[in-house]
Amino acid sequence: MSDTTRTTRGRGALRRLARAGAALAVLVGALAGATATSGAAQAATQGPCDIYRAGGTPCVAAHSTTRALYGGYAGPLYQVRRASDQALRDIGVLSTGGYADAAAQDAFCAHTTCVITVIYDQSERHNHLTQAPGGGAAPGPDNLADATLAPTTLNGHRAYGVYVAPGTGYRNNHTSGVATGDQPEGMYAILDGTHYNGGCCFDYGNAETSSNDTGNGHMEAIYFGNIKVWGYGSGPGPWVMADLENGLFSGADTRYNANDPTVNHRYLTAMVKGAPNQWAIRAGDAQSGGLSTFYSGPRPNAAGYDPMHKEGAIILGIGGDNSKSARGTFYEGVMTAGYPSEATENAVQANIVAAGYANSPAAASGALRGAGSGKCLDVPGASGTPGLQTQINGCSGGASQTWTRTADGRLTVDVSGTTLCLDAYGGATADGTKVVTWPCNGGANQQWQFNADGSVTGVQSGRCLDVAGAGTADATPVQLWSCWGGDNQRWALG
Repeated sequence: MSDTTRTTRGRGALRRLARAGAALAVLVGALAGATATSGAAQAATQGPCDIYRAGGTPCVAAHSTTRALYGGYAGPLYQVRRASDQALRDIGVLSTGGYADAAAQDAFCAHTTCVITVIYDQSERHNHLTQAPGGGAAPGPDNLADATLAPTTLNGHRAYGVYVAPGTGYRNNHTSGVATGDQPEGMYAILDGTHYNGGCCFDYGNAETSSNDTGNGHMEAIYFGNIKVWGYGSGPGPWVMADLENGLFSGADTRYNANDPTVNHRYLTAMVKGAPNQWAIRAGDAQSGGLSTFYSGPRPNAAGYDPMHKEGAIILGIGGDNSKSARGTFYEGVMTAGYPSEATENAVQANIVAAGYANSPAAASGALRGAGSGKCLDVPGASGTPGLQTQINGCSGGASQTWTRTADGRLTVDVSGTTLCLDAYGGATADGTKVVTWPCNGGANQQWQFNADGSVTGVQSGRCLDVAGAGTADATPVQLWSCWGGDNQRWALG
């Protein structure tokens, strides 16, 4: 078949899909309107996959650790494994079609750490995500995500996302119903737009079934980050792009699309979809407003991408060949059979906004756990002696690891009958300044700011609470250091 014939037929198929979408516009519009009325009500009545089904492009995978993605779903969202005894626990929803039962995880994982072992597929296809095996770019198995490092809320209900540090990855190489070859598909993911890097590759979507790079056009996945080795968009990044294998693409050109802007919403809706010689990137703020189209048009102008050669595996947090140097945070995402209409996607975005994603309020008291190590900020020897440099240690739930965040920004700890404050030693502000415990005196070197990206900065210095050398061993000291976005500078209190 000639390129002209294939293009004509592909566009004809798209026109037929568009007519089908128009016929469903009233229904989809009604669904979108319903989502705007009540976030609490929508969780019990419908989800994104109900909207996709109504639009004629049903979900073939539906992954979320925060909520049900079908109004009728009452099964497990994900599974955790705790370190203390290796026991497993499925975490489900509070009610049918509702939000995650985060309290069940909190109770199960109390006084120890937990990792996410399975992210269940809520569709009838059972395309669950589990620990990624090794691949052509990196050996495996990959790391599993700490279950507590991405706290969030949905309409006030506490939940946890999937915090992907470099080396972490999930995969399913044996799926059902996922697009292969040049078949049409759509996908979206809700991500933390402030958590990214220039590593390869933080993806969610369609990949190779062998965990190896098998050539151009063998992938179709959402990418988020600011790597510029391949294609890129405008501004400094990060960008929503498509990983189509052997290239990250922002449009038809293999290098640059000025219409693909830098986006860093705290909660980001990212969408990619593809059909015969047609694909698109759309994105928006998952907390408010609609979607913008950053690209919609023919496949990239390089060999191997028209037609596509998709294989139908599903990946999260890694590249198709298990490239795993990237980081990011995932809350929910789906993959569809068929090329969704914009009307359907707009209704899905309205549903996402109505879900009410918001930052999790910092707990008043609890362990301060490091993202890079999974270990807790600790007072050596549980001693009340002033001036001891704090460290990380395995989380025990003891008093020496229980920190209270006060209204005036102090972090206090009660040890040996003494209340002490977390303190930048001597009021110093230079890189490498020891972070110690000291009698509370109200100084600015004892005030700490919790930031949306998980960092904790000293009010006086502006520098980050940092695990020295990005170490992960017990007794690694904690210090001030210039903020650079590393996982050794990200913390979760609670």
